[in-house]
Amino acid sequence: MREKIIGRQFDEERALYHSVGADIINCVFAGPADGESVLKESRDINVSDSTFSLRYPLWHVDGFTLEHSKMDELTRAAIWYSGRGRITNSALHGIKAVRECFDIDISGCDVVSEEFGWKSDGITLKDTRITSEYIFLDSKNIRLENVLMKGKYSFQYVENLSVESSELDTKDAFWHSKNVTVRDSVVKGEYLGWFSDGLTLINCTISGTQPLCYCKNLRLINCKMIGCDLSFEYSDVEADIVGSVDSVKNPRSGVIVADSVGEIITEAPVMECSGKVIIRG
Repeated sequence: MREKIIGRQFDEERALYHSVGADIINCVFAGPADGESVLKESRDINVSDSTFSLRYPLWHVDGFTLEHSKMDELTRAAIWYSGRGRITNSALHGIKAVRECFDIDISGCDVVSEEFGWKSDGITLKDTRITSEYIFLDSKNIRLENVLMKGKYSFQYVENLSVESSELDTKDAFWHSKNVTVRDSVVKGEYLGWFSDGLTLINCTISGTQPLCYCKNLRLINCKMIGCDLSFEYSDVEADIVGSVDSVKNPRSGVIVADSVGEIITEAPVMECSGKVIIRG
């Protein structure tokens, strides 16, 4: 029989420590005792319709669901070192919400969390809004689908990332990333994708200054580039661009095809550059 914990309030330290096989429903984790780590080291727990306002609630948890619940801005570092979890229709509003976790599916959520998803493996975001200054730093096997994201230094050192049907409003995204594919998405960013290896953008709209420089194995397929100047400097690139690109500077190798290019800049390269720019038609 599973334990049922319904309609209760907890605020003491490790209030439900090492809970196993429990359903936690309509509970409040807040109060004057201001205790930490309320569900630390738990196993096989389901949390629903509950609110959190205490630090470190779900650390070292293996097998959990969190649904129709809210973690407010006081719920710092909410989910660390945990795995095999599913979070649905919930709000994660505390800093550093997920770190060093594995196999976590997040859907239908609202996330406001700086430094989200660091050093994690196998995280999925779907049908979710997220604001995070640093998202998924040094993580791998990440998937985003129908995500509306606002950030700054996004996906640095990430490996094996798939993004589909999303809008990324960011800055230095994908720096030093490996094996990233972005499809059917809008990507707004400054200095996008520098030092990446294996970045592929398909049917995307890209905007922002100085994108896609110092890249290896870069591919653009049927993409639009809006307000993109000094693009592709010292990159190894194969690009098919629909419409115009403001300027291209010193591509290291490969071929860039576009309907028009505002300016092709070949001045003073610091390395051998053999990349070609072809105006379609």
